[in-house]
Amino acid sequence: MRDEGTPGIERTVESVFREERGRLLASLVRRFGDLDLAEEVSSEAIEAALVHWPVQGVPAKPGAWLLTTARRRAVDRLRRDKSYAARLAVLQVEADRADPVAPVEVGSDLPDERLQLFFTCAHPALPAEDRGALTLRCLAGLTTPEVARAYLVPTATMAQRIVRAKKKIRDARIPFRVPGADELQERLPGVLQVIYSIFTEGYAASSGPDLQRLDLAEEAIRLGCILRRLLPAEREVAGLLGLMLLIHARRAARTGPDGEIVLLEDQDRGRWDRASIEEGSALVLTALTGGPPGPYGVQAAIAALHDEAADVATTDWPQVVALYDVLFAIAPSPVVALNRAAAVAMRDGAEAGLALVEELDHEPRLRGYYPYPATRGELLRRLGRFSEAAAAYREALALVGTEPERLHLQRRLTAVEAGGAG
Repeated sequence: MRDEGTPGIERTVESVFREERGRLLASLVRRFGDLDLAEEVSSEAIEAALVHWPVQGVPAKPGAWLLTTARRRAVDRLRRDKSYAARLAVLQVEADRADPVAPVEVGSDLPDERLQLFFTCAHPALPAEDRGALTLRCLAGLTTPEVARAYLVPTATMAQRIVRAKKKIRDARIPFRVPGADELQERLPGVLQVIYSIFTEGYAASSGPDLQRLDLAEEAIRLGCILRRLLPAEREVAGLLGLMLLIHARRAARTGPDGEIVLLEDQDRGRWDRASIEEGSALVLTALTGGPPGPYGVQAAIAALHDEAADVATTDWPQVVALYDVLFAIAPSPVVALNRAAAVAMRDGAEAGLALVEELDHEPRLRGYYPYPATRGELLRRLGRFSEAAAAYREALALVGTEPERLHLQRRLTAVEAGGAG
């Protein structure tokens, strides 16, 4: 009987499931060929763990326990529903006949089954936004609200996308396999986007008590390393991995002893991970050599300029702005424009940056994005326009997700309400 007084066990189950979800789903989908079935029996395995582990103890290999339990539940279901089992078998045979392309040779050397499902979820038959949403939800274990935040859309919209993507996979009979050599280039951008979205959620969590979710950030970096080994000639793979390493190198200095935010200009750069910075900087050179730059390579170059500077004042802001110009030319977005405006403020002053920020006021994709009003509030604060800054900080507070970010904004708001810069 489940012990309701053991929240520690529930946290352990949640932690294990967060870590093992991708592997679990990938193994089950590979075995049974049905994503819905895999998700359902995975959930049943978690429920079983919540019942048995408080009594029997957490097994030595909890991931293996969950996989064995889920497989048994799937087999039981297929035994009970003969027509469903037969339909799955027919669909699998038809899918193999319709798409008999042999996997690329490197596929057999994939060190992690999850990447096979990454490429499957990035199938070109799916709309671009659905590919990332499905992969983040199923393989990375992000909740639907977290996925929605990564794509700057409402949670209900994201839930519809995920359901739509799963239905498309089922109806179009998309096979679960490593793509053929001629398909890799078409599928790669979707996979890169998914990995970076996972990293972004880890670097700046969408909600919760902590600013960072280091488990997600490190998982994204690990997947990036695997993809880099799989596709060593792809410069954008190098760019993405370099970008993640260069940003993650600052992790120890981004929060104080109580988890509060430490802004870039106040961070102790002696706590930055120099080995990650060196590795990331070397990958930047690879990403920017041999052809036109890609968006991840350019972003990695921006991150390298920050990491290699002695402090904020000596950062090469003209070069940062120039790189943002390149980035906006090849991958324009409101978020890139906002980041460029912040860099212009460092190069040319708060007034120049604020003018660019206010040009973005009409962008619908920034309306639910708290860094937009927060950036505007910061620039107004620097200009001494405290009442306007207070209004912007209040707007940001209504949108912010994590407790450290909320506390930081509240401190800024209190300072400007008192008529000071804080």
